[in-house]
Amino acid sequence: MSTVNPQPLWQPTAERIAEARITRFQAWAAEHHGAPADGGYAALHRWSVDELETFWKAVTEWFDVRFTTPYERVLGDRSMPGARWFPGATLNYAEHALRAADSRADEPALLHVDETHDPRPVTWADLRRQVGSLAAELRALGVRPGDRVSGYLPNIPEAVVALLATAAVGGVWTSCAPDFGARSVLDRFQQVEPVVLFTVDGYRYGGKEHDRREIVAELRRELPTLRAVVHIPLLGTEAPDGALEWSALTTADTAPVFEQVPFDHPLWVLYSSGTTGLPKAIVQSQGGILVEHLKQLGLHCDLGPEDRFFWYTSTGWMMWNFLVSGLLTGTTVVLYDGSPGHPDTGAQWRIAERTGATLYGTSAAYVMACRKAGVHPSRDHDLSAVKCVATTGSPLPPDGFRWLHDEVRHDLWIASVSGGTDVCSCFAGAVPTLPVHVGKLQAPCLGTDLQSWDPSGKPLTDEVGELVVTNPMPSMPIHFWNDPDGSRYHDSYFDTYPGVWRHGDWITLTSRGSVVIHGRSDSTLNRQGVRMGSADIYEAVERLPEIKESLVVGIEQPDGGYWMPLFVHLVPGATLDDDLTDRIRKTIRTQLSPRHVPDEIIEVPGIPHTLTGKRIEVPVKRLLQGTPLEKAVNPGSIDNLDLLAHYQELARTRP
Repeated sequence: MSTVNPQPLWQPTAERIAEARITRFQAWAAEHHGAPADGGYAALHRWSVDELETFWKAVTEWFDVRFTTPYERVLGDRSMPGARWFPGATLNYAEHALRAADSRADEPALLHVDETHDPRPVTWADLRRQVGSLAAELRALGVRPGDRVSGYLPNIPEAVVALLATAAVGGVWTSCAPDFGARSVLDRFQQVEPVVLFTVDGYRYGGKEHDRREIVAELRRELPTLRAVVHIPLLGTEAPDGALEWSALTTADTAPVFEQVPFDHPLWVLYSSGTTGLPKAIVQSQGGILVEHLKQLGLHCDLGPEDRFFWYTSTGWMMWNFLVSGLLTGTTVVLYDGSPGHPDTGAQWRIAERTGATLYGTSAAYVMACRKAGVHPSRDHDLSAVKCVATTGSPLPPDGFRWLHDEVRHDLWIASVSGGTDVCSCFAGAVPTLPVHVGKLQAPCLGTDLQSWDPSGKPLTDEVGELVVTNPMPSMPIHFWNDPDGSRYHDSYFDTYPGVWRHGDWITLTSRGSVVIHGRSDSTLNRQGVRMGSADIYEAVERLPEIKESLVVGIEQPDGGYWMPLFVHLVPGATLDDDLTDRIRKTIRTQLSPRHVPDEIIEVPGIPHTLTGKRIEVPVKRLLQGTPLEKAVNPGSIDNLDLLAHYQELARTRP
């Protein structure tokens, strides 16, 4: 696949490069820590991975990280897994998240908007006061450092307050969105045994109210470790028996007391999608998240006190945790609680306009849905404040780049980023000082030695290989919950290349330094030795106006053959006739590879996803290989389990 594309879609102006925080950081690091003053981002990145300890020391100094006890050295042990960052240091994540309250007390820390009201501010002073009040109440309830505190909450200010109060007392936060069913939530929370549960009575989505009181009652019954349940009356109902009222815990005028914890003290538990078993309970540290997110948000996303940061997400996705960390850079964080497409497909652009977002993040799937629906963001909305549109969740296809460029603004910084729940950050993506090329992520991130490897561990350039990271990142998991010998953690990332993180994506690192993501390597399409990521197929096929969504898998046959079906979910009114079938085949043959033309094109009533919106290729592949449904997939991790019956029936009836 050619990576030659000499003309950038966007080029930052000299003024923009000069004003970028990463430019000022490089000049400062050159003066104080021997970083290269010249050579731009490429030189800075090389220094950041070659001089890893010096780089991260510089990050902590640049962002004025407050260590209440000093660290012995930056990296006590750099082996993977098991790296030990800043041993001896103590600090508190929440303390850093609330620092802007000292200088900007009456300015908005949060802007909250839902489907029924205009943005409502929560000032820095009020956020700090609520966190102080709730932290004191948590201590009074017996919450101690290391205790788990859980939230069954939508993307509302109360969720941010609860997270920060938990971190302030040294507790370990974990959350699920209220559209998760009871089984999905219990699959996650039962692993970590929370002592407090914050819940809503329901939520609003798509113009409707969804009552969740029965599910909350089931969670209370099935979580025997709970000492307290806190009721947030989003729909206005009374607190159930035995539950505490949110308002009673958050009205005191109490300054927060921040427990000073070791750098590697757990901050929160995130969960993998859990499509084929119990979700992995991924534990990340207070210090690791603090310094990683300061780097990512302050340098790569170029966020500061004058910015407003909006990312469409829910509390069940790592991007919510990432969004909350916008507070670390003094940025106003926009919380939208509602449907991404209500009352129409352009809903998120309306939120960006109403909140004055300067960085607006969304999914690649939403961008492509807007393109297909004929949405015209800049024609219909004032988006003059938006400096950057960022996308993640899946690779942004080239047509998505062009659509954003044409329909939002020609001088728009488009940041396609890629990372993972596993690190709650990005491996590659946004760099405010580099050009944007169609279909490419701008560059690997600072401090991340991102490489593309062949099966023998040889680095590749301009060729598809495995995404690996060859040095530790501070936000890598400190461990998985209930994995005492570390075997599940090791097997998840380090069993292919010992001592090197293998993420499970196919990527190309171009000779220019940009990055292309091709999709998951565990669902790779390998025809006659030619490997291709599923994302490449989707990008081509879903340009056709009749195709709403698609899913492709490659299945090794017992006789040594290879069956590659393409499943298509059509838009209303479309028909999978000979003409459409021929156009799908021609599109793949001419735009991608004649070897990757599907053996069959099969219409399906829908494409199944994880609860965070990712297509589930591997479980579908297992179903088609004859694996029983209960072994092929964790039912609680799927958005629409009924859809899987179609694939199961196909496996049963296919000769």
